[in-house]
Amino acid sequence: MGLDSIWHWLIVLVIVLVIFGTGKLKNIGSDIGGAVRNFKKAMNEDDDAAKADKAATVEQLKADPPAAGDAKTESKASDHRA
Repeated sequence: MGLDSIWHWLIVLVIVLVIFGTGKLKNIGSDIGGAVRNFKKAMNEDDDAAKADKAATVEQLKADPPAAGDAKTESKASDHRA
């Protein structure tokens, strides 16, 4: 009697029904479904947060560079210190 036998699975099903009953099995099914939905929702929220962080980084990279006069002023100031 292997695992691929239909009789094996029917006996397992009958034992599970006797132990848990149909009411508990329905509750278990809905609980598992709710857990899967919450997991997917959390994953989507994490993806949205990651996209927002990436967009903020891109916006930060698009900021205006410092004015050319500021760079020259800094280099002259460092020359005077040396």
